[in-house]
Amino acid sequence: MGNPKIDNTEVVHGDPQELPKKVLEFVSEIAQLCQPDKIWLCDGSEDENKDFTRLMLEENLVVNLPKYENCVLARTNPQDVARMESKTYICTEVKREAIPEPKPGVKGTLGNWMSLKQLDEEIKYRFPGCMKGRTLYILPFSMGPIGSPISHIGVQASDSVYVAASMRIMTRMGKNVYKVLGDKDFVKCIHSVGVPLPAQKPIINNWPCDPEKTMVAHKTKTNEIWSYGSGYGGNSLLGKKCFSLRIGSAIARREGWLAEHMLIVGITNPQGVKKYIVGAFPSQCGKTNLAMLTSPIPGYKIECVGDDIAWMRFDENGVLRAINPEFGFFGVCPGTNHHTNPVAMDMIFKNTIFTNVAKTSDGGVFWEGLENDLKAHVSITAWTGEKNWTRDSGKPAAHPNARFCTPLVNCPILDPHWNSPEGVPISAILFGGRRPEGIPLIYETRSWKHGVYAGASVSSEATSAAEYKVHRFSILVCCLALSIE
Repeated sequence: MGNPKIDNTEVVHGDPQELPKKVLEFVSEIAQLCQPDKIWLCDGSEDENKDFTRLMLEENLVVNLPKYENCVLARTNPQDVARMESKTYICTEVKREAIPEPKPGVKGTLGNWMSLKQLDEEIKYRFPGCMKGRTLYILPFSMGPIGSPISHIGVQASDSVYVAASMRIMTRMGKNVYKVLGDKDFVKCIHSVGVPLPAQKPIINNWPCDPEKTMVAHKTKTNEIWSYGSGYGGNSLLGKKCFSLRIGSAIARREGWLAEHMLIVGITNPQGVKKYIVGAFPSQCGKTNLAMLTSPIPGYKIECVGDDIAWMRFDENGVLRAINPEFGFFGVCPGTNHHTNPVAMDMIFKNTIFTNVAKTSDGGVFWEGLENDLKAHVSITAWTGEKNWTRDSGKPAAHPNARFCTPLVNCPILDPHWNSPEGVPISAILFGGRRPEGIPLIYETRSWKHGVYAGASVSSEATSAAEYKVHRFSILVCCLALSIE
């Protein structure tokens, strides 16, 4: 009888009859618009994950890393290496709902706005037929523990198996999400690399993308994300910044909770008293290292709940509780080593997707910071493909924004309550950043006023956005209501 179909498109994996009605309608709409050759309904199983790896290898999207357990390495098009802040838009009916409006003639720097009418035009320009010759992957996922009152559900449509494999690591992805979703609404996430087949331009590094037309747009009122042209990280793994922070903060505003760019850790003192704190820092300012800190103070223990995003809500007793909506770590590789983050080094060499790091001749990986780990007579192939790389090459071996995508359960100091549906109780909020230069501290005259001044005068280094400009903004460093004694 052959495989089932959705709108005359063959379903090569999964059963359309298992889809909730609204999800089936969503899949049908995307299939009609994007015109894929096949549809793959993801179930989140281990067998499916093995299929993802096999397909990525067949498409030369990744190479195996035999030195480690079930790890692969992807090299992207050099024009698709980071989040594109300049091509990221919040789309609302009124501009002031999205970003502050500067004075006439002044260009704002706090985000980009696009009208809903213009977004519709941009979608019509990019998406019709954009998946021809490709497979449409349907990824059901929960941000946060499945069934938690703080969690929310999304369904992503993507034509990238790299995205499917990465989303399985970064979210609680699988068809069991449908049992919780039922007939309710969900966040609609639409992603395409923007390269229908046969390709009209050379595909560099076997990495399809369309940098000239890249767009990452968010309809906050209807909870939709439209991403086109990039296969990289935060542009394509739509559960991350797009859902967890941008759409998440819009939902949180309507419902009365918080979606924040924060780590979550538990701290236990020598008397066994445990407190949880969250910490807000811009991207690439050390959240992952701090979330995996090994306490230098005898008797204290630190355990990780999350390293990047916190969703927080007051419970019925007025206690602020937080969950980590993610299911994995998407960390920066350069600078990560046994000195700066030994916990990360213990967890990233199993079931991990590396992107834009260098490869060693013994089947491993290398990046700046791992010089002491190199064995004699091991050669290095840079992320650009340059063989026999050395420090004298004049270019870094790994891209500065190279990443590891690793399951949360790999973390050796994972907090026992990391998957608690009710979340962990928060006792303090820490704000900070990564300074591009030092600030003077006159300890003899320090005071609350001096501390506020010093904190407010701190500026942050560049984030992990593709533009790599130094973004300077004031950060107040403070700690609220914390006592772990």
